[in-house]
Amino acid sequence: MGLVFGCLQVKESKVAVREHFGKFDDALEPGIHCLPWCFGYKIAGEVSLRVRQLDVKCETKTKDNVFVNVVASIQFRALPEKVEHAFYKLTNANEQIQAYVFDGRQFHSFLQASVPKLELDNVFEQKSDIAKVVEKELAKAMSAYGFKIVQTLIVDIVPDDRVKRAMNEINAAARLRVAAMEKAEAEKILQVKRAEAEAESKYLAGLGIARQRQAIVDGLRNSVVLFSENVPGASAKDVMDMVLLTQYFDTMKEIGALSKSSSVFIPHGPGAVRDVASQIREGLLQPDSAQN
Repeated sequence: MGLVFGCLQVKESKVAVREHFGKFDDALEPGIHCLPWCFGYKIAGEVSLRVRQLDVKCETKTKDNVFVNVVASIQFRALPEKVEHAFYKLTNANEQIQAYVFDGRQFHSFLQASVPKLELDNVFEQKSDIAKVVEKELAKAMSAYGFKIVQTLIVDIVPDDRVKRAMNEINAAARLRVAAMEKAEAEKILQVKRAEAEAESKYLAGLGIARQRQAIVDGLRNSVVLFSENVPGASAKDVMDMVLLTQYFDTMKEIGALSKSSSVFIPHGPGAVRDVASQIREGLLQPDSAQN
């Protein structure tokens, strides 16, 4: 704002307060204005129209009896149509608005009207709703001073350190419980899959053994039939003795081919083969004849 040759320049985002013989006359908007000071006109001061911000911290109690510090940011500006109130009712706008908010108990009463109705968890969840209530009530009070509350933000809600530690412990315990449940569920799935795989493996092994035994039986039967047809006068007993002798020598060959096999002492003479065949027949064929 500058005054040269009775002309006044008001800068942008500001309003000059003009008085006539000490009485409020008009609010001059940004630009060049004529100020005939010789006729009793003068500039008493100016009011900024820029948005200003105050950070407010207030302690209150929640519904579940937990004391918390509510930190809010109040954004306000002077109303151009109420410059007279903004300039004359408050000597220092910043200091007096801050004193009004902090010491006038107004902001505290606005918080008391909303926070004590909520439990601590709900206070965190409904910060925006609390801010709207505070903004609405505070706007009514500050309008009389020529100021508009642009926005009120609940920046932070700070409970006592012990309450915060307890909340963190509850949260950690809940997360550990969920993790334990997930781990147990994963182990359960692994055990079920392992059991299913083992059952499937045993089932397939049983099928393999059954097919192996069926193949052996079919092979022995075919061998007996073919041998009897090609060698006249040969009985089924002779064929079985020949098959057992062949299997005996195959077994001896496999045992000798394994370098890491343990020592096995078995009869190795032709007479021993006859004894082995006799024992097998007695163990397998005689129980069947006894049943018949």
